[in-house]
Amino acid sequence: MGALVLAEGGEFVAPGAKDFDLGPIFGEGTFLTKPMLLVILSVIIIAAFFLISSRKLKIVPGKAQFIAESVYDFGRNNIAREQIGSKDFRPFVPLILSIFTFILVNNIFGIIPVVQFPTMAHFGFPLAISVLIVYPIYNYVGIKRHGFAGYMKNQLIPPGAPGFVLPLLIPIEFFSKFILQPATLALRVFAAMFSGHLLLLVFTLGGEYLLLEAGGGIFPVFSVFGFGMAIAMTFLEALIQVLQAYIFALLSANYIGAALSADH
Repeated sequence: MGALVLAEGGEFVAPGAKDFDLGPIFGEGTFLTKPMLLVILSVIIIAAFFLISSRKLKIVPGKAQFIAESVYDFGRNNIAREQIGSKDFRPFVPLILSIFTFILVNNIFGIIPVVQFPTMAHFGFPLAISVLIVYPIYNYVGIKRHGFAGYMKNQLIPPGAPGFVLPLLIPIEFFSKFILQPATLALRVFAAMFSGHLLLLVFTLGGEYLLLEAGGGIFPVFSVFGFGMAIAMTFLEALIQVLQAYIFALLSANYIGAALSADH
């Protein structure tokens, strides 16, 4: 789970940000880290799942086809269609479905034994999706539909806003839409995955410390609390991992829909 050293000189060493810096897998001078490997693995898992489950489609679907169709239907109708609109959503279904499944798998890595690391706990990954993929796409489609001037007006000037507030309102809207929005999109999933994994580390390593390192006495009894909280947090973290993947995909679709809409 990152931190394996529980104590130094018999004292508990609390996990922190340093435990998320895993370093190169093959040692100094190499570049492949565990998060990078997990990102590659997630792409392989997602592609293989959809290819295999859709290889022999049946009217009465088997388990794999049913799951694949359910995930596709959820991404298509519950996220893309609802947020972008029934007229414009179809070209964006592959994007929204890819974002949802990619973040979901990388989040769930955090509770899978042996793997036990949520890739999105490294800020660079959600930031890259937000700034390099989602941000250019929704600005591009907005400009393509409304023209540059029309798009900027649509984004920066709310309908019905009185003219005397525009000098103050336009800079605020610009900062919110073009700077803060892509950053917060990435921050949500990063903060949730980082803090959740850190809590799991605290309870797991704390329980192990009380059991093995604290010096006997009644301390091993309290280790049950640490391990019990770790198990409870694992279930809670699983729920949050799914929700954060959904929220990221939902907001991505919402930004695209807002860019295409004629209203602010």
